Amino acid sequence: MLHTALSPLAYSVFSLLCIGSLLLAFAMLGSRWLTNHLFAFAAQSWLIALISAAMAWEGGLVELYGVAVLTALVRGLLLPYLLARIARQQDVERELHLIIEPSSSLVLGALLVLFAFIVTAHLGRLMGLDGSIAVLALTVMLAMTLIGFLMLSVRREAMTQILGLLEVENGIFLGSQILVPQMPMLIELVVLFDLLVVVASLGVLVRYLVVHVGSTSSHELKRLVG
Repeated sequence: MLHTALSPLAYSVFSLLCIGSLLLAFAMLGSRWLTNHLFAFAAQSWLIALISAAMAWEGGLVELYGVAVLTALVRGLLLPYLLARIARQQDVERELHLIIEPSSSLVLGALLVLFAFIVTAHLGRLMGLDGSIAVLALTVMLAMTLIGFLMLSVRREAMTQILGLLEVENGIFLGSQILVPQMPMLIELVVLFDLLVVVASLGVLVRYLVVHVGSTSSHELKRLVG
């Protein structure tokens, strides 16, 4: 169960890590450059790994130390490395296929955070969790998930869309580490394996787009319809 009676220091640490993860989501949303996206995603994954380690320390859950290590190595190092390698091979440096500008995306992202806060604050009152870390965790989880879906909606570059998908997964995983810290390591292993499969599939997709279409925009996949 979630530790609702955290010490002031523990509450401050969890709050700082959660807010830092959310700010890095905005760094991804507001940039055109793929390098910025990759650095922000890697840093965000490391913050989530720190959340897992902090939960292990606070709750005495030794298994979460393993989750923290796996998160840091796979999400924070391996996935960004694989994505950067794909980007170098296909000469993709920045997002060129925008539906709306990054500045407008940031405004929409801020509205989504406000929506997430209103929803989770209402749920917190109904569940009697006012003043607990659960409200902040739910807010950040929902906000990061919505921002990830926003990236999927307003970006057409295959690389940034897959990062949007990974952002959604990071948001869900961040919330689960605080709300359900007893989640078995086996589930984390399955999720990480799925992420590796997704990135490998991305490499095949981007290579196909470059060879057969001459672009890395997912919008070009509409040519396959019919």
